[in-house]
Amino acid sequence: MVARRTFALALALTPGVGAKTVSRVLTRNDLLGRSVDEFLRLGAEALREEYRFTAKSALAWTESVDARIDEAEGLEKRLVPLGVSLVTSADAHYPRRIEQMDPDPPGVLFLYGNARLLEADTFAVMSSRKTTAEGLALVERLTEEGVLGGRVLVAGHDTPEYRQAAVVPLRWGAPRVLVLDRGLTRALGEDLREEPFRAARLWRHQFDERSDLAVSVQNPYGDVHRNANRLRDRLVGSLAMALDVVEVRPGGNVERLAQAALRAGRPVRVWERAEAAAALQRIGARPFA
Repeated sequence: MVARRTFALALALTPGVGAKTVSRVLTRNDLLGRSVDEFLRLGAEALREEYRFTAKSALAWTESVDARIDEAEGLEKRLVPLGVSLVTSADAHYPRRIEQMDPDPPGVLFLYGNARLLEADTFAVMSSRKTTAEGLALVERLTEEGVLGGRVLVAGHDTPEYRQAAVVPLRWGAPRVLVLDRGLTRALGEDLREEPFRAARLWRHQFDERSDLAVSVQNPYGDVHRNANRLRDRLVGSLAMALDVVEVRPGGNVERLAQAALRAGRPVRVWERAEAAAALQRIGARPFA
């Protein structure tokens, strides 16, 4: 008999099955009194008609259901000794701030560290790729302003712009949330002790799970894939309750995230010299000099 949590994880690990589908499956099963084992016997057509799976995701599930269950069970056994927890979109403690902003939130999150930071007063400082030296200096200054104001930084992984922000909290002994673009062990090492930013090792040699939180949507043993950067940025934006954007290109990812934050009712500040500053100000962003 497959446990409900293992089942939810197996669904979330299936390509094309997002958070809304996982929640829909569990909710409908409860309404119908349908057990996990009964669901596992359903064909692709029933999944499309009753649970609104896409043709592709229904096929992906039915053709590999046993492998997905085995993968989910194996992951649960390996992650517990490491102190890694997982949260599916069907769990009561799934961060609702993600769903408030992202129309297609990830179905599963892998968490390592201080999960209480998910309820903190968070902020993010974002800037488009290839930010100028002046822009990077501003990223650092804005991050320091937020940290000294008692807020918790949410930063991504593996870009100069995120790196500029992510090292600032360490100077002041402050916590941070790091959203990774790969599995936890790929970024933090097999024992989850490595500090992912080399420059941060001036202040701290190892990742401190008592202070910080690392978040990933990928299998902890998985590497970067083609959508990893986009998913990472969406999660950074969704977990931040306020957003500062520095160099913003029209039509770029940072502008789209700022627009989504404004639609969700979150405060957004934009550098008045950014290319997309005027467009963002027209829909509610506040400028800063």
